[in-house]
Amino acid sequence: MSKYRGPRLRLVRKLGELPGLTSKTSKKLNTPGEHGQPPKKLLKNRSPYGLRLLEKQKLRFNYNITERQLLRYVKQAKNLTGSTGEILLSILEMRLDNIVYRLGMAPTIVAARQLVSHGHILVNKQKVDIPSYPCQLKEVISVKDKKTSRDLINKFIEESSTNSIPSHLSFNKESLVGIINQVITREWIGLQINELLVVEYYSRN
Repeated sequence: MSKYRGPRLRLVRKLGELPGLTSKTSKKLNTPGEHGQPPKKLLKNRSPYGLRLLEKQKLRFNYNITERQLLRYVKQAKNLTGSTGEILLSILEMRLDNIVYRLGMAPTIVAARQLVSHGHILVNKQKVDIPSYPCQLKEVISVKDKKTSRDLINKFIEESSTNSIPSHLSFNKESLVGIINQVITREWIGLQINELLVVEYYSRN
């Protein structure tokens, strides 16, 4: 299944806020469709499977990944020691496109993905154009030393509605250099989601 390229606010109305997908909010209160309902009423009427599916879709669309990628990350998280749900979130948060977004270099993960794919981002002074690249602790994320790259990212930073950098990262706005200091904590995820339901969704068979 390919990545979603349709109306983003339509997804927000259905799934709730998706900060990685868009910073915009919809003025319409009901979910999309001819028989749209208030989100709370829709949740109340959902089956246990429907609730798990909803949480899974929320995670997938927020991080702009395919179904196959998410399944692979879930399997990877299950093979590690600890809470599978929290490990899954940590794996997604350590993707290069998400780190670029978290550092404030891009307004959304979708925009960050384009920056990485177009070769604007360096990891330890080496160009990495793979958005799914798994970042490691103490790696240095910087911008290609070209005027077009720096101007583009400075523009994103100036237009950013928030300047909050998660505590596990540090970022120098003048040099455009970020460092991954530690693994992200759960409270910094910023997505209203029950990751346990996502794990349960993939454990149903």
